[in-house]
Amino acid sequence: MLYPLFFKTVFARMDPEVAHERAFAAIRIAARLPVIGELMRRVCWSGESARDRVEVMGVEFPHRFGLAAGFDKNARGIVALTALGFGHVEIGTVTGEPQSGNEQPRLFRLIADRCLINRMGFNNEGAAAVARRLAEVRSTRDGRKAVIGVNIGKTKVVAVEDAIGDYVKSAHLLAPFADYLVVNVSSPNTPGLRDLQSVESLRPLLQAVREASELSAARHVPLLVKIAPDLADDDVLAVARLSNELGLDGIIATNTTIARPDSLRTPAGRVAEIGAGGLSGPILADRSLEVLRLLRGAVSEGTCLISVGGIETGADARRRVFAGADLVQGYSAFVYEGPLWARRVRLGLRGAESRLG
Repeated sequence: MLYPLFFKTVFARMDPEVAHERAFAAIRIAARLPVIGELMRRVCWSGESARDRVEVMGVEFPHRFGLAAGFDKNARGIVALTALGFGHVEIGTVTGEPQSGNEQPRLFRLIADRCLINRMGFNNEGAAAVARRLAEVRSTRDGRKAVIGVNIGKTKVVAVEDAIGDYVKSAHLLAPFADYLVVNVSSPNTPGLRDLQSVESLRPLLQAVREASELSAARHVPLLVKIAPDLADDDVLAVARLSNELGLDGIIATNTTIARPDSLRTPAGRVAEIGAGGLSGPILADRSLEVLRLLRGAVSEGTCLISVGGIETGADARRRVFAGADLVQGYSAFVYEGPLWARRVRLGLRGAESRLG
């Protein structure tokens, strides 16, 4: 395989955020070139089968595996990423107002662990700009076919007590273009955000977002909440009970972790030097699986569970489906595995048992 050598000799020598921007730009350019774009689609979707299709939350997905939020924050490459074989693309996190995010450097690789640490801080162009871009995407044939999730979060300068209005603004602008909408209250990089995971704060927030999204879109927009792996088990179960109470469409588990496990291979001094941020990658797999199992045993029948965190292979994805996931997402392994990763996971997922009939 050529990509691991390319990563080692080129990308690993670059600042991770610069490498991300250049790789993403190359993906978008390649997808627009008639011959290369068509070749990309043929290769990455080879072996596509109607048997892989699943209906979840009333939405038809070409297969269970998608790209998690964080890679395409501003909806710049949805069609290109779909061409790479992802069954759905979750854009964002998008905030009500544009913001530049935290100071650089803010993205770091732990190559020995195949992990990432980020403290991006929800850098994005804001809900209004992203809504305009989504409208353009949906005006095209490929854009209408794409399954798009929209992940929304709190603008940093907005006080926690004013968060509902900020989320509602994003929901109002973005819901018309979303196949599903995600309320992100679990990033560790926005001060006070994780406080919104308490059920007392989460209940009115989710109710307001649902009302705004359905009013704006004039249809039911599936609504999910994304939670952190650092929640205690009792708090995970409290979110499950709230989901049942409100009739939420689903829960995404899990976001990045603020923990720094002793099992990391990267020297502790280097990890400490990097400092704060959300850790993602294989180190998160065990806890993400635990949270998934807790949720599946507690949520109402028909509640969608999207499992994310530490998924690298088709076998990893199958394990999540067997444990109760309806859909599976990844991101960090994309950095290390390259452009054929989604195809490999999709083919590895084939034959996973379906609880949906």
